[in-house]
Amino acid sequence: MDKISVGGQAVIEGVMMRAPRSVAIAVRRPDGEIVVKKELVIPLSERFPVVKLPIVRGAVALFSSLIIGIKALNFSANEAMSDDEKEKEKKKDSGKEGGSELSSWAMAGTMAVAFGFGICLFFLFPLYMTKLLTPVIGDNNIVFNLVDGVIRVVVFLAYIWGISRMEDIQRVFQYHGAEHKSIFAFEAGVELTIENVRRYNRLHPRCGTSFLLIVMLVSIAVFSLIPKLWPFYLKAGSRIILLPMIAGISYEFLKWSAKNDSHPLVKLVITPGLALQRLTTREPDDSQLEVAIRSMNEALELNAGYKDDRLVV
Repeated sequence: MDKISVGGQAVIEGVMMRAPRSVAIAVRRPDGEIVVKKELVIPLSERFPVVKLPIVRGAVALFSSLIIGIKALNFSANEAMSDDEKEKEKKKDSGKEGGSELSSWAMAGTMAVAFGFGICLFFLFPLYMTKLLTPVIGDNNIVFNLVDGVIRVVVFLAYIWGISRMEDIQRVFQYHGAEHKSIFAFEAGVELTIENVRRYNRLHPRCGTSFLLIVMLVSIAVFSLIPKLWPFYLKAGSRIILLPMIAGISYEFLKWSAKNDSHPLVKLVITPGLALQRLTTREPDDSQLEVAIRSMNEALELNAGYKDDRLVV
């Protein structure tokens, strides 16, 4: 079988795994049962060849992952609730189509709010703070963008550290570790058992945490191209417009570094991202590894059954 790339995401009491043509979400219910939701995913690159282009594919992958990730979180939040909690939700949502599942409009609204919050916190707030510091740092474009970049990275690290202290997030981070271990085991070609998966590292070079840190660093270089004489609103607007390009560049770097992670120089470059994962991952227990393995197997099985635009059973 051809080697394929598999990625994933920790969700509430579970793990989502994504193969090239499939997505599987495994969640452990309060009664201990593992429930799975899986679906076929047709890569956009097969319908739109332009998506295969470098940089473009990274921007598309980011927004596609956001959509799939929010859907996975919604499913896991619903399945991880106890029967009593579900009953309360049903009463709240009585008369609403779809029950506790998010509608398309609600999904779009959730994405818009999350995306807007991220832009404001990690891009516009550092710009505003740097503007306030202009009397101190001067108006040199290089200095301005370096200070702006440092503030952005500090805000990002503070945010990650802050959420890592939340008790509810600790379990999500354990599932994050289980996801990474399962992917490492799959890439190593070993049988996906709890015993085998347990011995792998919880820090993975293709992690989304590392990707976000790369985005922060790449943005320093890209934003330095913005003319220093532009007014604040133009600088702020251009940052939003340049985000897809920054995501695309970061994606290409992440893929390249993952393929060459044995090189000494690459190891040095990816070290900060791996170090940051010590905050966003925790060592999982066997029950969490079981969920991650189940998600992986379901995604691989569905992906393997998809041939020539049809599902072979």
